[in-house]
Amino acid sequence: MISRLTVCNGSSHDPWYNLAVEETLLKRVSSGEIILYLWQNAHTVVIGRNQNAWKECRVSLLEEEGGKVSRRLSGGGAVYHDLGNLNFTFLVRQEEYDVSRQLSVIELACRKAGIPVERSGRNDLLAEGRKFSGNAFYQHEGACYHHGTLMVNVDTGRVGRYLSPSKAKLQAKGVNSVRARVVNLTEYAPAITCDELRRDLIAAFETVYQGKAALLTEWDLDAAAVEALRSRNESWEWRFGKNLPMSFSCADKLEWGEVQLSLQVEQGVVQGVQVFSDAMDWSLASAIEQALLGARFTQEALRERLFAAPLEPNVRQDLVALLEEQEI
Repeated sequence: MISRLTVCNGSSHDPWYNLAVEETLLKRVSSGEIILYLWQNAHTVVIGRNQNAWKECRVSLLEEEGGKVSRRLSGGGAVYHDLGNLNFTFLVRQEEYDVSRQLSVIELACRKAGIPVERSGRNDLLAEGRKFSGNAFYQHEGACYHHGTLMVNVDTGRVGRYLSPSKAKLQAKGVNSVRARVVNLTEYAPAITCDELRRDLIAAFETVYQGKAALLTEWDLDAAAVEALRSRNESWEWRFGKNLPMSFSCADKLEWGEVQLSLQVEQGVVQGVQVFSDAMDWSLASAIEQALLGARFTQEALRERLFAAPLEPNVRQDLVALLEEQEI
């Protein structure tokens, strides 16, 4: 039976840090307690535990424009976060875990703002058939969390800008996102803000669970443990290095000949390269293959390898331009 309510209001906008705090809270939650963690990420694509980042979003474009890719522990699809989005997490021991009751907190807060709420079969929350909240779940050693997004005033243009597949021929293993029609809560409550919704969620949390919530700050947590998890979340290995083999290919007809690049990518690194070309330079294909083998699968890394290769300047520029067109 739940007898202790705890609220943690996140202050950071760094997704790697926020997900580290979330995981630390999961390890901390005790029997009889439920924690509500409220947090926001700036300019971020968060992918599910078993997703291929390149299949879900335009990684290079996002990072070149100052964004971050972050991988969470839970399953489900990719989502775009900015400061018009408020994230929530309910953390509780397995014996007290109740998704329906947890969702009723969100519903109560939204209805207070005059927003019509309905649940979908995937545990998403909808307003007149359009999704404003997606939910995902995770369990470890008897502790569970249920987290989700609340689209208050998200830049929906950026959702389409980043959550789009590469133009290249890309075959990749992993879980695909399910796209749905989305809506911001400001369409129904123009004056609503993320700060106001935070307050309403805490009030609804106390109403549904019939108690007064104690406040917990990030500074009350083990700083070294949080930092260790943040470092893991930021690492290339965690975000891109999952063993999801991927083949990538692109081709074009250029002034100096036709070219087709085929890359085999494993754990985010180019493990195999094949180049086909009718260019007059017989050594061209071998030079490209040697340049790209072992590179990380990013626009920047591939570009650097090509600029360092013994290629004619016009060939180098054309190849770089071809890869940039693929929106890796």
